Amino acid sequence: MEERQPPSAPGARGPLARRRFPGLASQIQHARRFVERMLGPSPELTTATLLTSEVATNAVTHSASGMPGGKFEVTVDLAAGWARVEVRDLGSPEHPQAQHRDPYDTSEHGRGLDLVDALAATWGSEPRPDGLGRLVWFELVWHEEDAPGGAPASPTE
Repeated sequence: MEERQPPSAPGARGPLARRRFPGLASQIQHARRFVERMLGPSPELTTATLLTSEVATNAVTHSASGMPGGKFEVTVDLAAGWARVEVRDLGSPEHPQAQHRDPYDTSEHGRGLDLVDALAATWGSEPRPDGLGRLVWFELVWHEEDAPGGAPASPTE
């Protein structure tokens, strides 16, 4: 994975929306719904929920977040025509990276970050500032005229 730095969010930003989830596979759907509510009618809603699912699944499957008592946190940051979703986990010795697998490879696992790499405007992974795990983030960008109503929903949670 190429290490990329996040660009500054264009336009005025809304308040951050943040939610913590138990580190269970059953919580992935709740993380998707949380992101769905935050993005509202964005034209990138489907992509955002898909990528959230992939990154949150990695947190539960490949980090200490999936251990008994583990947790992960999802943060959504919005501005006009832009969204950043972050998933904070409890860390692992592995560094997340896209596998760039052959499209004809029929393996059931290992494509999550390939999807993130292909569909996000930019993404990355870094140690959490508090030293307690890792942060994986992705950003999506769209033209405001493509959004129903012309603007993304305002976070309320």
